[in-house]
Amino acid sequence: MSLTFLHILIISATVFAVIGSGFYVSRSVRSSAGYSVAGRSAGASLVAGSIAGTVVGGGATVGTAQLAYSFGLSAWWFTLGSGIAFILMGIFYAKRLRNTALETIPQYLELYYGKKAEMLSSIISSIGILLSAVASSLPGIEIISALFGLTPFLSALLLMALVIAYTFFGGMKSAAVSGILKMVIIWISLFISGAIAFLLLQENNTLSSFPASHFDLMGQGTDSAMAHLFSVIVGVLCTQTYIQCIFSAGTPLKAASGCFIAALIVIPIGLPSVAVGMYMHAAEPGTLPILVLPTFLVNHVPVLIGGLAMSGIILSLLGSIGGLSLGIGTMISHDILSPLLKITDDKKFLRLTKLTVLAVMILASLIAIMNRGTEILFWNYLSMGLRGGGIFLPLTLAVFWPGHLNADWAVFSMAGSTIAAITAALVKLPFDPLFIGLAVIFLFILPGLRLKKTF
Repeated sequence: MSLTFLHILIISATVFAVIGSGFYVSRSVRSSAGYSVAGRSAGASLVAGSIAGTVVGGGATVGTAQLAYSFGLSAWWFTLGSGIAFILMGIFYAKRLRNTALETIPQYLELYYGKKAEMLSSIISSIGILLSAVASSLPGIEIISALFGLTPFLSALLLMALVIAYTFFGGMKSAAVSGILKMVIIWISLFISGAIAFLLLQENNTLSSFPASHFDLMGQGTDSAMAHLFSVIVGVLCTQTYIQCIFSAGTPLKAASGCFIAALIVIPIGLPSVAVGMYMHAAEPGTLPILVLPTFLVNHVPVLIGGLAMSGIILSLLGSIGGLSLGIGTMISHDILSPLLKITDDKKFLRLTKLTVLAVMILASLIAIMNRGTEILFWNYLSMGLRGGGIFLPLTLAVFWPGHLNADWAVFSMAGSTIAAITAALVKLPFDPLFIGLAVIFLFILPGLRLKKTF
């Protein structure tokens, strides 16, 4: 990449302007509820901004281009599946969840399955979400290293500092405001860049050189495509970070509306990255796959658009890492640490939440450094599978059929399915870990179901 001084100026000015806006609104955050759920006063636009600002991270941009570089249109499944999941969330889940006065998924599960379920689901969800934070940390480290010639360790430190500035001080409120600004920047600049890539493909008559599978959503195989779609939908529907955005809404209607707006933002955002990935496969086949999108933006797009798009990608990584870390930190501090430490003072509780979020950010960066060169979307899909396999069915039953699943069997099902999903991933069985987890959890749930409602 041949980065110019003007590129650096545009990227720096845009990134710090957006971070500054988030830092400005953080001055009003004085309580733990204000930090984790924005005081439960967010409108539909803020809910949508915080949701989209988190999901549009490394997987939706850099990871999609990386996969499209090899497989074409089928790389779109991540953002397409995420958008479909938010539509389902808005129709079926948002109003029911927001009608409670809770802050975490484990708290919701505790209402129906007891304290053990709360603790266990916190651990399961945190492991799964952490892998998504790793998926955004990987390209963040590589991009900063390539742009500024820093070592991976120094790049990770700089990335962490930017994430802390982006969301650490103001929590959900900072993430929401910064998310809206980020999405405006990335939508405009990335779609212009995608259009340029598509026109270049047409001008050079390059499209005809690709095999038919590159223009097929099922290009990697129907089984693989459906597994990816299902894992994303299930994973999104039981992810603390997105449910936390729903809990932050002022009303149940605003929560549902925010989900629908987020879907409209997220679904098309993968297409420009697909076009870029395919063009770079034809024009610069020797490019490191993880740097396909940044290289195109620096070398093949006008400086202003390229600089804005690069800043949008960097902001998308910061927002994703920050939002996911906030989700994990909220669960661990609320559901595990504060009961153990017997913390009741709100200021101490806020401090504990912030320190937990910081620890999660550091851990995600360390895992990313140790796994450089791996495929970004691998971490995203594995993340969705692990948290979906252990949480989805008990959560769905609690939302739509409460009181019909025995608490002990709910705990057994969550533990057994998570162990099965992790084992399937480690031994690399020819099945998606999500399906192994769902099969095991279904077998555990069946004996615990009761037709008559009990509590």
